[in-house]
Amino acid sequence: MATEYGQGYARMDRPDFRDPEAGERRHRLPAGLRAPIEARTWREFGYTMLSLPIGIMSFVFAITMLSLGVGLLITFIGIPVLAAALAGCRGIGALERTRARGLLGLEVAPPEPLRPKGGGPMALMGAVLKSGASWRHMLYSLLMLPWSVFSFTVAAAFWSYGWLMLTYPLWFWLFPMYGGQDGIQLYGGDDGHRIYLDNPFELGITSATGLLITLATPWILRALTTVDRVMVFGLLGPSRLATRVVELESDRGVVVDTAAADLRRIERDLHDGAQARLVALAMDLGLAKEKLTEDPQAAARMVDEAHGEVKVALQELRDLARGIHPAVLTDRGLDAALSSLAARCTVPVQVEVDLTSRPAAAIEGIAYFTVSELLQNISKHSGAKSASVDVWRAENRLMLQVTDDGAGGADVSAGSGLAGLAERLDAVDGILVVDSPPGGPTTVTAELPWRQA
Repeated sequence: MATEYGQGYARMDRPDFRDPEAGERRHRLPAGLRAPIEARTWREFGYTMLSLPIGIMSFVFAITMLSLGVGLLITFIGIPVLAAALAGCRGIGALERTRARGLLGLEVAPPEPLRPKGGGPMALMGAVLKSGASWRHMLYSLLMLPWSVFSFTVAAAFWSYGWLMLTYPLWFWLFPMYGGQDGIQLYGGDDGHRIYLDNPFELGITSATGLLITLATPWILRALTTVDRVMVFGLLGPSRLATRVVELESDRGVVVDTAAADLRRIERDLHDGAQARLVALAMDLGLAKEKLTEDPQAAARMVDEAHGEVKVALQELRDLARGIHPAVLTDRGLDAALSSLAARCTVPVQVEVDLTSRPAAAIEGIAYFTVSELLQNISKHSGAKSASVDVWRAENRLMLQVTDDGAGGADVSAGSGLAGLAERLDAVDGILVVDSPPGGPTTVTAELPWRQA
């Protein structure tokens, strides 16, 4: 495992490195004052304004095709009409996912594809009608109109009134010059008494009120678009079952790749290590056999050297077997196995295991090799003077935490060995969290599902 614990410092030397805290310092205005002029606010306002015309078109299409299809179900024509309605709604959903990605920054995966049983138009119509995603798209097309009417009205009212009142002192002169009145009429009674916003104090109050509305508008837009995000994500994305199937397929691929890599490693270790030593041993014993009668002393020396090679080969085989699955883990559990790992680490390691029972063998093995790789990182890259390993159970999770006082800077996203370890844990619904600021300390926490032995 080749994790670079010092790579956090190297990133800071690159020209493309960006300090997020420095970015925050560059903003002179607080977030509340910047919000009305930020690009995000304008994109959300544009999304809300576009929702109404798109909602009208999608509602008209959906309700017309749905009513026509249901009405024609007494004949065969209703089935293809319904299928066409659902297919059209899936097209609207694709447009909406693109719009949400462009204006809201919301990444939503497309729903599970249609899987018609056989070829031909009948099989395709059956797949469309049986697809739950198609009916969710239909529901979205129907719900979008009432929600877009509400959000459009609220957003347009707050946006327009806020900016108009805020800038009122700039265009107030239009009323007396072109409107023939003193300003905006605030009150008008039957007795002819009227109140206009026309003096400096009233202009200031109007502008201040507009400022408050303008500052509140971005947060109202965010609340409105949050509902849009929920609708797009919940109705236009893949179902939870489909998402879980994709995750399991991905995890299966990781498991297969990991097993293949382990087999290649074992084969390489056998070929380059113990096997090579045994071949050399066989050759030495053959030479010793030939010299046994001619030069017994030389033969004895060769046999003695071969004896030493046998010991080395046996040690390599023991190390290889320990790398596959250590016997101490099977016989005595995680406490003894992790204590054995700590004893071989070049850094003093304190181990504390608080488990009242043993987890399943597979989970126990993954926990062992996770700690093993993390301790190898500490030995090779951290420059630490001490480390600790804590193992405990929290409800239905097995928790591992490895801490060291080294240089820090470990990063899962840097494509290092930690990324591979995170993928292995993810394959069994595990989680790896790394907290490693530059300068240390480094804390790596792993979660595994608890399965009883």
